[in-house]
Amino acid sequence: MAENAKLTSAEQIVIKFTGDSGDGMQLIGNQLTALAALDGNDVNSLPDYPAEIRAPAGTVAGISGFQMCLGDHKIYTAGDAPDVLVAFNPAALKHSSKFVKAGGMIITNSDSFTEKSMEKVGYTSNPLEDHSLNGYDVKAIPMFTLVREALAEMELPIAAKDRCKNFFTMGVLCWLFNKDKQLVLDFIQEKFGPKAKKPLLKVAQANTLAFKAGLNYGETAIMFQERYDLGAAQIEKGLYRNITGNDAAALAIAAAGEKAGLQSFIGSYPITPATDLLHYASEMKDVNLVTMQMEDEIAGICSAVGAACAGDLAFTTTSGPGLALKTEAAGMALILEVPLVIVNVQRGGPCTGLPTKTEQSDLLQAMFGRNGDSYMPIIAANSPADCFDATYQAAKIALKYRTPVIVLTDGYIGQGSCPWKVPKMAELEDLRPYVNFWVPEAHPGEKYVSYKRDPETLARDWAIPGTKGCQHRIGTLEKDINGAVSHDPMVHQQMTEFRKAKVDNLAKVLPDVEVNGKTSNKVLVISWGGTYGAVKGAVDRMIDDGKPVSGINLRWVWPFPANLGEVISQFDKVLVPELNMGQLSLLLRAKFLVDVESLSKVQGDPFREYEIIDKVNEMLGE
Repeated sequence: MAENAKLTSAEQIVIKFTGDSGDGMQLIGNQLTALAALDGNDVNSLPDYPAEIRAPAGTVAGISGFQMCLGDHKIYTAGDAPDVLVAFNPAALKHSSKFVKAGGMIITNSDSFTEKSMEKVGYTSNPLEDHSLNGYDVKAIPMFTLVREALAEMELPIAAKDRCKNFFTMGVLCWLFNKDKQLVLDFIQEKFGPKAKKPLLKVAQANTLAFKAGLNYGETAIMFQERYDLGAAQIEKGLYRNITGNDAAALAIAAAGEKAGLQSFIGSYPITPATDLLHYASEMKDVNLVTMQMEDEIAGICSAVGAACAGDLAFTTTSGPGLALKTEAAGMALILEVPLVIVNVQRGGPCTGLPTKTEQSDLLQAMFGRNGDSYMPIIAANSPADCFDATYQAAKIALKYRTPVIVLTDGYIGQGSCPWKVPKMAELEDLRPYVNFWVPEAHPGEKYVSYKRDPETLARDWAIPGTKGCQHRIGTLEKDINGAVSHDPMVHQQMTEFRKAKVDNLAKVLPDVEVNGKTSNKVLVISWGGTYGAVKGAVDRMIDDGKPVSGINLRWVWPFPANLGEVISQFDKVLVPELNMGQLSLLLRAKFLVDVESLSKVQGDPFREYEIIDKVNEMLGE
């Protein structure tokens, strides 16, 4: 019996869930992520679901996945090859078994391996019996049978009982990884019990019984001879919550408005994978956050520009194709010189492309995707938790320099999750000093001049329409210093230079890039945005192995930090892994005239650490 199973300490475990889209892979994945985080593990997750709203059940095309890595130390990615695969049907096994680590565990629902379901995905024999999975530790569990037995006394349709297999599996995993079962029982009550927004008492009871049956199965099944225990990660003390990147960005928008003393406003339109940001933000009416879902992307950003002109702290959210639609209005915000933050959760392209898959291919669009010379600061979040800091910093720069700022996240970090240390409002930087609306009372004897500039930041004065004595024209034609439409070539030259200089001057106040490893070495690996975790993990491992490798992460990808050129010059070779065809590499070559080597991946999937390690070893001649 498994009651006496050996308890083995583990430093980290990578788990992947796969099953039919709509079968709750994200629910069970997020629940185990939260359970691990509450238990003190550091954790990072990667949802992976198909673009079809509901692909045919039981097909490889319809498989939804969720990968997570939990450990007793800092975790930067959702892991490389899974140690444990939970595949709920033959299609899920067909789709994902090839990713599992050699000797890894595969947990599957043997009841789902019917002749029809196996034939649908091309199996000519049962892989649970034909030895094709030799080399893996296969745990074939009759989940439907066991769940139906556990719920025998409940008057529920068979299909409803079978859906409880997720919480049965959660019970098995809770036992297998030595997690606190009460946390799961509490979650079931919070989601379905009497205190839930929409109580579903039978569902709560059924999932509770299924979960307990899973726990009991783990404790008694002879197939489990070993279970695993991860110690708590040594992280900075404080209040933590598990958070997705989209939720973190939404919270930053609300917090920035509060700390600026302004109403935060989001004018937007739903688009995968940024929609969750708008959903979550729409629940924050009680903290003076106004969301406005418009009829399309263009109307979304135009409403945000209008809000910025009226004195709100304005945001618009989107993904790649939506950013393309917003380009003219983004240029309008730039020539009006009003603060605006554009949050772009990147996805695979071009055009509709891969709607549910991650990519980093909007960097050049963010840089140059507007007519005229229209430079904007660009900040790239590097983790789900960092989406808060990146969005908050973007709001500060937008206010201080009176310019649109683009925040680049991506589908991986926008929808992935990790523990986030919740800051106290008093700890966040006060943004009110960067607001300073122009009012005549504060400037006795002066006349309002709409394009008069701050000598340090070159930001123009900001006045609210309707303020007495602050009348000025609004519009997208070039203006002179007084706000009058001007076709004078030298005015356009000067104004273009001012707008560019605002962005260039930002480099003087940005933090220097910090080198992970020696400041002079054979190979420098540069990450930005969602590649940060894989690069950080890979470089750390190579440094531990004594390899002549260092790494840096670019948080501000435009303008570049002031010391970047000097840092790069200290290395023999430079590698830039990107989820695109080499866009940052192109910018670095143009700016610093260095022979940057690009490592490109456009598979809708983030980098794994081993991919970067293999490339660096190749560059080192190994």
